[in-house]
Amino acid sequence: MTTTVSMTPGAEKGPWRREFFALMAIGLPMGLTQLVQFSINTVDILMIGRLGPEPLAAAALGIVIFYVLFVAGMGPAMAVSPMVSQALGADENDTRDVRRSVRMGLWLVGICAPIASLIYFFVEEFAVMTGQPPQIAALAEPYVLALTPGLPFALGVIVLRNFLAAIDRARAPLYVIMLTTLINAFLNYLLIYGNWGFPRLELVGAGIASSISHAFGFFMLAAYIGWEKRAKTFELFHNFFNHDWPRFAEVARLGWPISITIGFEAMLFNAAVFLMGRIGVNEMAAYQVALNVAAIAFMMPLGLSMAGCVRVGLMEGAKNRQGVRRAAAMAVTCSVGAIMIVAIPVMIWPMTIAGFYLEPGDPHNGRVLGLVASFLPIAAAFALFDAIQVAAGQALRGLKDVRIPMILTGISYWVVGFPVASYLGLSTPLGAVGVWWGLLASLAAAATLLGGRLWLITRD
Repeated sequence: MTTTVSMTPGAEKGPWRREFFALMAIGLPMGLTQLVQFSINTVDILMIGRLGPEPLAAAALGIVIFYVLFVAGMGPAMAVSPMVSQALGADENDTRDVRRSVRMGLWLVGICAPIASLIYFFVEEFAVMTGQPPQIAALAEPYVLALTPGLPFALGVIVLRNFLAAIDRARAPLYVIMLTTLINAFLNYLLIYGNWGFPRLELVGAGIASSISHAFGFFMLAAYIGWEKRAKTFELFHNFFNHDWPRFAEVARLGWPISITIGFEAMLFNAAVFLMGRIGVNEMAAYQVALNVAAIAFMMPLGLSMAGCVRVGLMEGAKNRQGVRRAAAMAVTCSVGAIMIVAIPVMIWPMTIAGFYLEPGDPHNGRVLGLVASFLPIAAAFALFDAIQVAAGQALRGLKDVRIPMILTGISYWVVGFPVASYLGLSTPLGAVGVWWGLLASLAAAATLLGGRLWLITRD
């Protein structure tokens, strides 16, 4: 198979160096894209944080509930990556097989997301039922409903990004998402605070801005695919509404374990919001800030790991087992290195970082700032395990090994992580800090189990 990686400077120096450059060629743009795309929510949180602790807590709760369905839809979206990569690894000119997978991935998210999102009309009732403060629940529901129209577009962006990464066109999504983020920030400025004559919609305005931004990003990527020389040969949108039920079912079969796997992790971190809500509003707001910092650190390793999934899939499609082992090892190593670049400063200067989110001079923010500063060193400590588990999990996904990792992830997060977090958080003097120790325990277990699984199935 011919790739552009062979033309990368230094690529002729050996297989490990070739793999490094191949991973970076895809992984750096994907990591930066993850970081910039995530910043849409970060911008929301930073701008909502200026409204005060209660709106910030409501945003935290709303994002948690919104991402329940987002995570469920990520399975079919992420399943496209190994399917396309293995097809191109076997035959780089097999446009028909690739087209079938991408189209049916878009069909799945386009059909399922709007139907499933009907549950968002019951956000307030669900939040109150789980013990959240009524005033926070009342603010969260309209925010989630404003986010809802953007859900299928956000998932569609993931499908198209994975397709472009597999054909070595990972930079275009980065540029599109950068523009999308600027649009989101500008719309936030207009709609959250009511500037330039627009109504002051606060949380609802932030949700509307995010939905518009996701839709814009999807249509920009679709336009690029229809224009770019290599991408347009796949004719993704020609006769788009012609069904392909066998491939639809195949994407669904591969996608549902991925959805549950992602859901196990995401729902643990989301369940921690509910634990924090039972401890106090300040703890919930501080958790959202600290989690946002940890998530920012996670974005580059996630992008590199997604590139590792592509590289492993290409090697598996080409029946190159030594290449599979090399691609997996490189993805894990680079992901750990990338997350440490952010984790170390977070551990050293937690109060400085907390001050970016809340005004240090405001006496109402003093308690939240102190809590954030106590959470961040623990979040930085579990970064190592987070990088290992995501890289190992993505490498396994590149091999289409999804069901055993799903079980291992469930054990890590819900047999180990949640019981520890809930016990330490609600039944010991550690309180909110204990919840973070439970999260660390879950990631350590996931890194051990998924890393062990990857080693076992690639050692032969």
